[in-house]
Amino acid sequence: MTDSRLTPDSGPAAAGPERLHVPIPLRWGDLDALGHVNNTSMLKLLEEARLRAFWRGDGEGEALPTAVFDMSVLESGGERATLIARQEIEYLRPVPYSQRPLDVRMWIGAMGGSSADICFEVFSPIGDADQVLYARATAVVVLVDTASGRPIRWSEAERAAWRPYVGDPIEYRRRAAKG
Repeated sequence: MTDSRLTPDSGPAAAGPERLHVPIPLRWGDLDALGHVNNTSMLKLLEEARLRAFWRGDGEGEALPTAVFDMSVLESGGERATLIARQEIEYLRPVPYSQRPLDVRMWIGAMGGSSADICFEVFSPIGDADQVLYARATAVVVLVDTASGRPIRWSEAERAAWRPYVGDPIEYRRRAAKG
């Protein structure tokens, strides 16, 4: 799928580091009985954004500049994989159903030797006159060797691909309130 919206922020409107914009469509099954996106569905939506941002697919469509891992290598028993060590989501407003994709913005809040804090902001669809911020999230991703299961370091090429998208981590409201 080629989508020109799979691009970073640029120009004077961008505040701080560049943000990767990944449009993620909703499915009717993502809704709960109250008519908004269920919390477990939100984890799946963030996973989809993360996979598109980090992994190159089957060659169909345009890969993001941050897609540093090759999905075909993983499927054939490749030596590198990403594992989630921790996730946190702060819901700011219920996400209603829309046929237009959500605007998931991503950046790296911290990068260690083998781990990275992937930050997300989930907005109403691109093109809304006044975009609404529905949720913010962080996922700690660890790069591992698939044979041993042990953490391995990010390569310089992988770091370079994400360098424009490194910025401050998310400050969650409960943490900010504690001072």
